[in-house]
Amino acid sequence: MTSKSNIYAGIAGYVGRPDAVGAVGVFRRPTEGGEWEHVFGDRETHTIYVHPADPDLVFAGTTDGVWRSTDRGTTFRRTGFPDEGKQIWSLLAIDGNPDVMYAGGSPIDVYRSEDRGATWRKLPNPGIRERCTGPFSSRVMRMVQTPGKPQEIYAALEIAGSMRTTDGGETWEDLSDDLVRLSDLPHLRSQIVQKETNAEGMLDGHAITICPAKPDDVIIAVRMGLFRTRDGGQHWEDMQVGRFSPTTYGRDVRVSPHDPKTLYAALSVAAASHDGGLYRSTDAGETWQRFDKVQVHGTIMSIGLHLSDPSQVYIGARYDGEVFGTRDGGETWEAMPIPGQVKDIYSVAAA
Repeated sequence: MTSKSNIYAGIAGYVGRPDAVGAVGVFRRPTEGGEWEHVFGDRETHTIYVHPADPDLVFAGTTDGVWRSTDRGTTFRRTGFPDEGKQIWSLLAIDGNPDVMYAGGSPIDVYRSEDRGATWRKLPNPGIRERCTGPFSSRVMRMVQTPGKPQEIYAALEIAGSMRTTDGGETWEDLSDDLVRLSDLPHLRSQIVQKETNAEGMLDGHAITICPAKPDDVIIAVRMGLFRTRDGGQHWEDMQVGRFSPTTYGRDVRVSPHDPKTLYAALSVAAASHDGGLYRSTDAGETWQRFDKVQVHGTIMSIGLHLSDPSQVYIGARYDGEVFGTRDGGETWEAMPIPGQVKDIYSVAAA
């Protein structure tokens, strides 16, 4: 029998380990305890998304478009997705209109569904110019809707910064000029895979969110930390998360679905590292405190906030199938590693 509440983990390729082998796809485990099941192994999976209005619907963003489960992850089938072999890195359902969903791809493209992800339409290409190159094409890593504005969506772009639409994805505005400006500051310069610009780290966007308590504040997690805009992306400011954490590589940032002022951020050393922590803010990002009580052995790639239970929070670290979680609001933590050889964890979700 399928559990009424599950943790999901999305597994994809590896970084810096060319000889690594292991399972990919989607693993599922009951939140109340039990064994992990390998429920989907057909494609590498970069993101797992549980529909906020219907937890029976679980989506896998894969190396071949969007796959969907209608039975809480027991089975997955490829949706009516228009492009074969398209990597999907992010999914979003519109608040107040849950039939409408968006999917973000690599190379940068956005797709829209109006039937809860059963079929998809490719939107006009956003036309974001390439500012730096890397070993992969730029990716739409995360999207967030402005509260109360279903047509306004911000996106974090890996090695391409950020963009915004105000017309439901038909056109997009590049919001990266000020991120590039900030890279002139010595402590925000970063070059790892190319020598074209010092702005590589500031353009290395991984996640983006908005606190409903401050709907004009958009927070993006990039290689260099957490940054905020209060004017629609024209200007960005450093939130100086290093005041609270010894590690500042921002891989994930999420707002609680239960408290409009509560945020969680995954802060590690680098993309391929063996340390990191989960931090929580209860004042919309003004201050942060360490929340987890575990030692990870890989970069924390994803935060899974349970959609109906605020006491449940999960994190997935890159290597060795590391998943940790709390079911009592952070008082105690449990290690729940995925068994056997698996490639890298990219995403965790719970509902």
